[in-house]
Amino acid sequence: MENHKNAHQRRGYVSAFLIFSTIINSASAITHYSIPEEMEIGTVVANLAADLNLDVKTLRTRKMRLDNIANKKYLEINKETGELFISERIDREYLCTTKSASACVLKLDATIENPVRMFNIELEILDINDNAPHFRRDTMHLDISESTPVGERFSLTNAVDPDLGSNSIKTYFLSESDHFSTEIQTGRDGSKFADLILKKPLDREQQNVHNLILTAVDGGVPARSGTASIVVRVLDTNDNAPQFDKESYTIKLSENSPIGSLVVKLTATDLDEGSNSDITYLFSLYTSEKTQQTFTLNPDSGEIRVKDMVNYEDFKVYDMEIIAKDKGINSLSGQCKLTILISDMNDNHPEISVKSFQSTVKENVDVDTVIAVVSVSDKDSGENGVVDIKINDNMPFTLKESSDNYYELVVATPLDREKVPEYDITFTVTDRGTPPLSDNETITLELLDVNDNVPQFYQTFYTIPVPENNAPGALLASITALDPDLHENQYLVYFIIEKEIANTSMSMLFSINPENGNLYALKTFDYEIEKEFLFHIEARDSGVPPLSSNVTVHIIIMDQNDNTPVIVSPWRAHGTVVEEKIPRNTDKGSLVAKVIAIDTDSVHNSRITYQFLQNTDATLFSLDQYNGEIRTMRMFSYRDARHQRLVVIAKDNGEPALSATVTIKLSTIETALKSYADMTEVPLEYDIFSDLNLYLVIGLGSVSFLLLITILVTIVLKCQKPKHSKAAPPSRNSVVSERNSTFADSTLVSNDAYWYSMFLAETRKGKLVVRQPVPKGSRYVVSSLPRSTGLTETSDSAASTLQYSK
Repeated sequence: MENHKNAHQRRGYVSAFLIFSTIINSASAITHYSIPEEMEIGTVVANLAADLNLDVKTLRTRKMRLDNIANKKYLEINKETGELFISERIDREYLCTTKSASACVLKLDATIENPVRMFNIELEILDINDNAPHFRRDTMHLDISESTPVGERFSLTNAVDPDLGSNSIKTYFLSESDHFSTEIQTGRDGSKFADLILKKPLDREQQNVHNLILTAVDGGVPARSGTASIVVRVLDTNDNAPQFDKESYTIKLSENSPIGSLVVKLTATDLDEGSNSDITYLFSLYTSEKTQQTFTLNPDSGEIRVKDMVNYEDFKVYDMEIIAKDKGINSLSGQCKLTILISDMNDNHPEISVKSFQSTVKENVDVDTVIAVVSVSDKDSGENGVVDIKINDNMPFTLKESSDNYYELVVATPLDREKVPEYDITFTVTDRGTPPLSDNETITLELLDVNDNVPQFYQTFYTIPVPENNAPGALLASITALDPDLHENQYLVYFIIEKEIANTSMSMLFSINPENGNLYALKTFDYEIEKEFLFHIEARDSGVPPLSSNVTVHIIIMDQNDNTPVIVSPWRAHGTVVEEKIPRNTDKGSLVAKVIAIDTDSVHNSRITYQFLQNTDATLFSLDQYNGEIRTMRMFSYRDARHQRLVVIAKDNGEPALSATVTIKLSTIETALKSYADMTEVPLEYDIFSDLNLYLVIGLGSVSFLLLITILVTIVLKCQKPKHSKAAPPSRNSVVSERNSTFADSTLVSNDAYWYSMFLAETRKGKLVVRQPVPKGSRYVVSSLPRSTGLTETSDSAASTLQYSK
């Protein structure tokens, strides 16, 4: 029904067309219609009922129908309207393949019943340009010889087009080509075909294949076309002769080249193909027989190899002509010239000869001194006979050419036997051949030692600690030096540079082994007398002239705890007990006595501490462990004994510790005496210029005068001493520490410390020292008396007297 509706919609157009193309032949009762092929299904061809004068209303009842054609029903009748419409695609080329090409007509029979009637209907199918031309073969292959003359024709397969008339093939086009063109031919049936024409000679060596495109175009509107490929393969002809890369070749060949070694490989090329390009190599008639005996030519590969021994002295140049010939029917050939130059082979090694040589020289030899003279030679010629000579690198020598092929080996930089005692000098000679040949010869140069090195000590300053009380002859240290020279130049002798300290020579204090530098002490040292020594040790070699150096040695005497503390207060005779009297009404905290001990050791060893070794009543007295003061801890009671016994020990800080003890016997008295503190406030009633004090002043002045005279005499004597050749080391005053005349001890404080230092100094001079308390604010008066005088000390509230006798 849809087809029917579409037919009604297109009725106006189709009817107009049918007015032009439909013919009804009433006389023959054949209804004829003409329509173009490929019309759409449902398109109305004509109103068959009207054309046949049939009542449209009776078409269904009378069962009007059309016969099938080849089982296909191309047309159908609309029984409602009586219209004839297309019910299946109509292709003229398909329907009329076996029919005349002039017209394509479908004959149909329309049948109607009641009564039965039959109508003949002819439907002429008109052609449209719905087919493009096409070739039976998509690719056409042509083999054309490159020798084909210009103008030669080659038939091509024509194209076909199912369409008719103007819609069929009209012409052919060929793609652009320099060598080919086409010419259109028309057959008796009007068909068109093309011939391929050669318009330019072919050359296979330039282009062996030509790819062309042939296009067939019909006359329809719009025009349709089809294409085919034409592959033209150019066949070879032997039109090219073999050619070498160059017309002439020059080859260098070394003499004595091994037999069979390749000299050169010649290659000729032929642009042809197949047998036309196969090449054979051979010697020409111009090649001498000697050359052909010396060299061989491979006819297939063109390789020229050595056939016999090649001797530079026999022939220096070989000339030959080589022919390259192809295997074509009409054989072509090419030739080249080959020149072989025989080069001299570097088969002789260079030679070196030492003409003169000093095997030993002193290490202080001058720069530019000639060590050796050598000559070089080589039997070869040209570059092969040119010889270069050199010595090994990093050598303090250089080569200088003195004359033709003669060279001198000279010293370039100063020599030092201590760094390098011996040199192995290798002369290497090399020629300039290819490959270069070389030879070498080695000489050994020994350096003789000279005394050019000063002995060197391992240290620049030696500090040697020596404990006091050492044994005489004890080894203190080994002080050695090094001398890198040889033999007698390295034999060292050690000795102490002489100087005097307090009229004592250093050689009396120390000794050094002259052979090994061992330093010994010749005496026992006492830290309390000598604390250090400073002197020089010299090391001298045995060379001529001898060289020497010295080093400073600092001897430090180390203190040992070898002095026992000496209790100087309260003073008592050896093994006696000190007796003291104190008032019984003494207040708490009052000073009863003060124990003072001195130690001549060093500060560390001489630090004194005090302790009670025995105390009758521990609650009554206290002892300060640092200053030795004994004080009351409380007042005396009636229960306390009248006599108290105190044993005090003074201990130093050494290892092991040394000590001294003192026993103090205290007696209490009932008489009311002024305290010791009050004594300092009341002037002492005695004659300041008593006989005793006068003696002390006179003695002190005499000692001072004598000391001044001694100093002046010493200065005069020092100034008159002759000066030594070498600067003398510092005097004893700068070497040996002066004894400290005062006590550096925490226990000696205030006026007591000063008095006891004076006591020690004066008693050593044989003088008598007297200390008397003076009124508060005054200082002690110290007097010196002859040593025979006795000194007695008593302790009470008024005064104290100290007596020393020996």
